[in-house]
Amino acid sequence: MADTDTMPVRPSRFARARSGDLWWSFTHSVSARIALAILLLLIVTAFLAPLIAPQNPYDPAQLDMWKSELPPIWLDGSEWPYLLGTDTQGRDMLSVMLYGTRTSVMIGIVSVALSLMIGLTIGLVAGYFGGILDNILMRIGDVVLSIPTILIAILVSAVVRQMLPPDLREIGASAVLILAITISGWVQYARTVRAQSVVEKGKEYVMAAKLLNVSSRRIMARHILPNTLTPVLVAATLSFGMAILTEATLSFLGIGVPPGQPSLGTLIRIGNQYLFSGMWWIVIFPVLQLSLLVISVNLLGDWLRDALNPKLR
Repeated sequence: MADTDTMPVRPSRFARARSGDLWWSFTHSVSARIALAILLLLIVTAFLAPLIAPQNPYDPAQLDMWKSELPPIWLDGSEWPYLLGTDTQGRDMLSVMLYGTRTSVMIGIVSVALSLMIGLTIGLVAGYFGGILDNILMRIGDVVLSIPTILIAILVSAVVRQMLPPDLREIGASAVLILAITISGWVQYARTVRAQSVVEKGKEYVMAAKLLNVSSRRIMARHILPNTLTPVLVAATLSFGMAILTEATLSFLGIGVPPGQPSLGTLIRIGNQYLFSGMWWIVIFPVLQLSLLVISVNLLGDWLRDALNPKLR
């Protein structure tokens, strides 16, 4: 019987991850570390807004019109605890930015997740089965790609809002935005997965699975899909920032999240009306928050794309 004391100990999953190329690339990339720190700070503070925000900006009982239009704390006329000043309704700018960031991040996460699910499914089916089904699905994707994302989102948002009863339009505004972004965002995942699936289905391990009478669903889910995830993860990271920008654009145009439950785009639209009246903080701080959020996501996406590219190792 073998001596168990001399048997090698299998390293933990965390230890294997730390010894991998991805961890090495991350620890040697200053921009990736800074971007991740900023992104985590923005997301964590946004989701902890009910605990750390000075006030709930959507509770009328906590608003004081006498405290409206206060400047940031380092300017004359400011007042504690309004660190970044207040808007024209007496809402603390820091609080409203934290709540608005939470709305934008939630819309971005859910829309990217739904786009990813739809794109993966369509791409796998089109690439694995091919033929007329592949042609139909890819031509639908070509039509969607030929129309700018913003126009698709505007069209879907306008149509769905008209179909909803008036009393449900504001309540379902976030769901309408998620639907609009999802419809315009699934194509890139489908095309990426379809191209990878066409390559993978001709390899020996897929042929062997077919000879063993493994079902097509199992082959796609257990064999082909894991080998297509690397480029998809990069695309999903970059699309997260684009989804937040799309939401902000639609909200800025007035067809996104309503003022009653504002996102960063809605805050920028409201603050833009007071930009030239001296109350610059109402629009500048939400713009900076949105810029930091999108830039940090894009920097992480660029790093992930380079780190997962074997040609750059």
